[in-house]
Amino acid sequence: MIPPKNIPVPVPDGWTTAVPDESDVEDLTKLLHRHETAAIGSSGASAEAVGADVSGKNEVACAHLMVRDANGRARGWASVHDRAAGRVLGAVTIDPELEDQTADAIAASLYAWTEQASIHIGRERGLAQTQLDSGTFADDQRQQRWAAAAGLEHARSWWQMSRPVSPSEAVEGVLPDPRDEVFVRQVRPGEDGMPLESDLRIVHEILEASFADHFNSYRESFDEFIFRLRSDPGHRWDHWWIAEIADEGEEDPDAHEMRPAGALVGTVSEGEGDSPRGTYVSYLGVLQSSRGHGVAKALLHAVIADAAERGRNRVTLEVDIDSSTGADSLYLGLGFEPKYTTQSWHKDLTVD
Repeated sequence: MIPPKNIPVPVPDGWTTAVPDESDVEDLTKLLHRHETAAIGSSGASAEAVGADVSGKNEVACAHLMVRDANGRARGWASVHDRAAGRVLGAVTIDPELEDQTADAIAASLYAWTEQASIHIGRERGLAQTQLDSGTFADDQRQQRWAAAAGLEHARSWWQMSRPVSPSEAVEGVLPDPRDEVFVRQVRPGEDGMPLESDLRIVHEILEASFADHFNSYRESFDEFIFRLRSDPGHRWDHWWIAEIADEGEEDPDAHEMRPAGALVGTVSEGEGDSPRGTYVSYLGVLQSSRGHGVAKALLHAVIADAAERGRNRVTLEVDIDSSTGADSLYLGLGFEPKYTTQSWHKDLTVD
């Protein structure tokens, strides 16, 4: 997926635009680090993640444009990600060191590029409409001003939460056991060492069903789901869990057929500088018919114990501040604390 070459991107005299490649990864990582540090006081930017986007296994689903100043230094970066039918994730990063007038001009150009690139993706998919979904940090008023100027509207806010992990939590019995009827396991490997497709389909179906009534939910095909998650540089098959519930009154998982109840997909998150790695909960879903059995808590305890076994120091996740599910209360009760807040900004686009 490559946007057309004729999308206009005005830049100051002497500045240039380019499609980044492997040689630009270090410069873009530094740009992202400056942006995140200015917005939230720290950064998890890694060359591995940036490289996966601009020159690695993400490149089929992503398109990028960078802006260099007269000295060849990366000062702006925009990307679009073909998320699924009708959804495009767009990101715009502007160097916080730029003075407002120049930054405003670069931001306007890059937001316009993300909009036109999103329309191109929609056209390639044969859609009449698509949605551009872009994010900002809640304390980054300059980025919010640029998003609003580009016609995007603030749609939702999210807590980015973190829970410390101690080595003792790897010991059996330190964390509470699931209820008697709940059993948690990792996805099972096949003879070739790869996970069984049947288990992966269970995870996909659970997440699709459990998020069907959530904010801005949309259907994602199994192939799109697997491709997208495998493209994450932090992806690991042994970070996928399935929770099952036994028939009422049965405590032996081998005695009767189990019914799927919930699923959790985690990834590896890099630490800043020399800090240890952590585990990030990308998805946690529980079927409506299985709620009230402590399934989500059992899955979270499983991922916390796993992180402790791997020598990690934290488990992190994102939660919708405005959700009516009460997930934020669950996380707070398990020791997760909000570290900073992000925002989703949306714009519905006509594909023509």
